[in-house]
Amino acid sequence: MEQYLKFFIFIPFVGYLLSLLIKQKQEKLIANIAVATSFLQLVLLIVFSVNWFIVGANVLDIKQVTLLTTPEFDFFIDFYFDKISVVFLFVGSLLTLLVAVFSKSYIHREPGFKRYFNNVHLFFLGYSIVVIAGNFETLFLGWEMIGITSFLLISFYKNRYLPVKNAMKVVSLYRLGDVFLILAMWLSHHLWHGNISFFQILDFNATAALIHKHQVLATFIGVSIVMGASIKSAMYPFSSWVARAMEGPSSSSAIFYGSLSIHLGVFLLLRTFPFWQHIFIIKVLIAVLGVATSLICNSIAKSQPTVKTQIAYASITQIGIIFIEIALGFHNFALFHFIGNAFFRTYQILVSPSVLHYLIHNQLFSGITKKVTIPSKLSNTFYMLSIKEYNMDATLFKYFWQPFKWVSNKLLILNNKYFYIIISILFLLGIYFDINTFQFHPILLKSFVYLFSFISLMLILLSFNERASSISAWLNVVYGHLFIMMCVSINSHIAFSYLLLYLLSICFFGFIGFQAIRNLQKQAALITLEQFHGNGQLHPKLSILFLVACLGLIGFPISPLYIGIDLLLTYIERDQYIIMIFVALCLIFIEISLLRIYTRLFCGIPLYSNEPISFKSA
Repeated sequence: MEQYLKFFIFIPFVGYLLSLLIKQKQEKLIANIAVATSFLQLVLLIVFSVNWFIVGANVLDIKQVTLLTTPEFDFFIDFYFDKISVVFLFVGSLLTLLVAVFSKSYIHREPGFKRYFNNVHLFFLGYSIVVIAGNFETLFLGWEMIGITSFLLISFYKNRYLPVKNAMKVVSLYRLGDVFLILAMWLSHHLWHGNISFFQILDFNATAALIHKHQVLATFIGVSIVMGASIKSAMYPFSSWVARAMEGPSSSSAIFYGSLSIHLGVFLLLRTFPFWQHIFIIKVLIAVLGVATSLICNSIAKSQPTVKTQIAYASITQIGIIFIEIALGFHNFALFHFIGNAFFRTYQILVSPSVLHYLIHNQLFSGITKKVTIPSKLSNTFYMLSIKEYNMDATLFKYFWQPFKWVSNKLLILNNKYFYIIISILFLLGIYFDINTFQFHPILLKSFVYLFSFISLMLILLSFNERASSISAWLNVVYGHLFIMMCVSINSHIAFSYLLLYLLSICFFGFIGFQAIRNLQKQAALITLEQFHGNGQLHPKLSILFLVACLGLIGFPISPLYIGIDLLLTYIERDQYIIMIFVALCLIFIEISLLRIYTRLFCGIPLYSNEPISFKSA
C-alpha cells in the first residue's frame, strides 16, 4: 500500500496545474476543481487509513526519489505516514473542502477569483507535503510553499496599502522562522553526518546516545526547531502577525490562520518529538512559551475591538495550551485539541462578517464612572497593555529590524562605483584562490571566506535599504548570492559541478528579473522604490514574470537553487558560527528585499488613478 502514499501529493498537484490552465471567466469550473481536489484527497485518505489500520497501523517511511548525491550529502524526497499524518491530513482535506465550497459564493466575481483559488491549491499542496514529509528537506519544500501563499493571500487586495504592508510584515517573520528551520537542517547534517529521515530518530537508544555525546549541538538543533515552530504558530513574542494576516479574504484567513497554517508549529513539534524528548531544557522552553502565550494572548483577545483580532488571539491562546500538552507528553490529547480548535476557529472566522452585520444596529455604548483603587489601576494597566497587544510589533521592530535598518543606512556611503569595483576585484581574486587553493596559506583562505560572507551581507542590506533604483536593488541581491557561493566554495573546495547548480539558478532568474525591470522602465514613467506604483494592474504578465524571478532567487522549489542552498550550507563547518550567522541573515533579507521590490513595483494604486497613492514604507 506504500505506493499509494504519493497520491496525497499527486492529487493537489494535478488540481493546481488544472487551475492554472483555466481562464479567469470560468469561475464555476475553477471552484469545482478545488472542491473536487480536496474531496478526492479526503476519500483517498479515508480508504487508505482504514486499510492502514487493518494491516497494523505501522509507521510508513518511503524514500521516493534522490535529487542529488555527493560524497558527503544525499538530497532525497522522503514520505512518512503515522497517526499524526492521519489527523492533520483529515483536518486539512475536510476544511479545505468546506472553505472551497464556501468560497465559490464568497469570492464570486472578485477580480482575483482565479488567483485566489490558485493560491488555495498551492497552499493545500504545500500543506500535504509538510504533513507526509519524511525528512527536513521534504518538509521545508512544503513549508516554503505555505509561506509564499500566505504572502500572496494576505496581499490579495493588492491595490490597497494595508494588505500589502501587513503581507510584508507577516512574510518577514515567516522568513525568520524558515531560517531557524534551515539552521536545524544544517546542524542535523553535522550531528548525523548526512541527511536523515524522521524514521531514523524513532530509534530511542541510538538517538539518546548520539544526543548525550553531542549535547550542545543537539540543544542548538532543538532550540532552532522550537523557534521555527513558535514563529509559525505565533507564540509570544511573535503573536501579533496573526492579526495583521487577517487583511486577506475571510475564507483564506479561516483556512490559514484559523485552522491549518497556524497549527504547523504544533505539527513540527510532534514530528520531531522523538529527537528533543531527550533534552530537558527544550521541554521547559516549549512549556514556558506555551504558558506565556496562553496568558498574554487570552488577555489581548478579551480586550480587542475587532472580531477577527479577537478570534486570532483566542486561537493562539489555545495553541499555547497545545504547546504545554506536547511538552508534557500528552500527544493524543494535543491532537484532539488541534481538531477542536481548527474546526471551531474556521467556523468563527467564516461567520464573523455575518455576525457583524447582524449586530451593527444593536451596539450599546455607555460610560461608567467609578472610584479608582490600586487593584483597578493594576487592572487598567493590563487592559491598556492588552489593547496595545503588549507592544509586540514595536518591540520586534526596535530590537530586531531597526538595528538592521540603521546598519543599512550607514552602508549607503558605500553605494558608489568604487565600492563595486573593489568587491569585483576581490571576487575575481577569490576565483583565482579557489582554483589554486594549494598555493595559498589556510589562514589567507579562511580570511577570504569571512570577508566574502561579510560582503554578501553588506550587498543584501544595501538592497534592503535601496530607494532610488529598483535595478540596483535587484543586482545587489544577485551579486550577494554570488558572494555567498564563492564564500562556501573557498571554504570547502566544492567540485565545480555542484556549484554549477547554484550558479545557473542565480544567473537564469537574475536575468529574468533584470529584463522584467528593464521592460517595465520602457513602459512606465517612474519606478523608484519610494512608493507603490500599482504596475500589476497595467502589466499583469510582467508582474507574474517578475514574481517568478523573485521566487527563483529566494530558493522556492520551482528553482534548483532550493537544492543548491541546502547543498552549500552542508559545506559550512559546525564550528563556523559567524559564517553561518552571516549567511542566515542573508537568506532572511534576500526574501524580504525581493518581495519588497515586487510589492513596490507591482502593488498599490496606479499613478494615473484618482485614488490616493500609498507613499508609506512597508
